[in-house]
Amino acid sequence: MILIDLMPRIVALPLAPHSGEEVLGRCRRLADAFRAADRPVLLVRVERPNVSVQPPGSGFTEGLARPGDVPVVKRTVGAFHGTGLDERLRALGVDTLVFAGLVTTMGVESTARTASDHGYEVEFVADALSGFEAEEHDLSVKRIFPRFGAVRDTGDYT
Repeated sequence: MILIDLMPRIVALPLAPHSGEEVLGRCRRLADAFRAADRPVLLVRVERPNVSVQPPGSGFTEGLARPGDVPVVKRTVGAFHGTGLDERLRALGVDTLVFAGLVTTMGVESTARTASDHGYEVEFVADALSGFEAEEHDLSVKRIFPRFGAVRDTGDYT
């Protein structure tokens, strides 16, 4: 499971069709289910380049990370470039990535496209994603993501 950008400052944004808090709650349930099944949980967050002091809310939301989770700090929209993510996933023996988090058309979609390019199977948890606008989220979930992999809901994993 790869959870993208569940940081206080991003969770607090006006998002649609699901609020950041709704997505965060579903992502917590998903992460717990994956941990219980002894499947890896990777937590991705962004740090802006050339900024020495990160603004408040740049860490993971409180209580999200658990021992054994794999943190990934990205400096670009997607989580693969310059992070060692591919090497970490290969070392864990992962071949399928389940995506959830924020924001659908930014960090999630960018990372998923690169994952597909690297040969991973990809899945998306539609109700554990949200966008800046419902229309852009819906376009990705209904038209783009099915071309890359399965689109499911939280209940399919929990």
